[in-house]
Formats: sequence, structure tokens, C-alpha cells
Amino acid sequence: MRLAKKQAFIRRKAKENLTDPEGKCILWSRHAIVELVADNLTRRSVEQALCNVEIIEDYPVKNRPLPDCLALGWLEDQQPIHVVVAIDEDKDRILVVTVYLPSLEEWQDDWRTRRK
Repeated sequence: MRLAKKQAFIRRKAKENLTDPEGKCILWSRHAIVELVADNLTRRSVEQALCNVEIIEDYPVKNRPLPDCLALGWLEDQQPIHVVVAIDEDKDRILVVTVYLPSLEEWQDDWRTRRK
């Protein structure tokens, strides 16, 4: 799947999930839930950020069950958030693998570029 198509798929599934009372468009890994709690985030805030994400790293499919990527989004307070998202086209959903608030120790201030 091309990068633009992945990005559009993630955005679409996030928007659909926000309006679906059962929330079946997004699955959450246990690790992602742990990180949500640790960073005092809510699923809804992350899902809202996913509606306008930009993919900043695309990971090779080799040795991975699903294609995944690192996406940059923005919380309501304009704080950056990174989300690793796996794309399950066959089941028409995405999986949030992990989520975290990036730090300037590891990322440049554009939040897209890793420090060397």
C-alpha cells in the first residue's frame, strides 16, 4: 500500500471510529493502553489526532504481520503525539500498536526527524 493510501486509510478509520458507538474501526494493543494511561491520554483524544495524521516513518512489511507506520498527530492542546499504526485492510480496521508523547531528547523540534 502506498504511503498516501495508508495515510488516507488511517484518517478515514479514525473518523469512522469516532462516530461508531461500538468503535470497531480501531483496535488497541495492550501496550498502547498502558502508554495511554502512563501519558494521561484518552482513546478519544488519540482518535481525534489520528483524523489528521501525517505518516513520518513507513516500516517494511518484512517480519511483520501487518504493514505499519509511525504517524504524527496533534492533540487538542497542540501537543504532538506519535502513534504506531498497523493497517488491516482485509478486516477494514487499524490497530494502534503504541502511542507516546515525543520528547526533544529523541526528536528534532519538527517532531518528524529523529536526532542522530
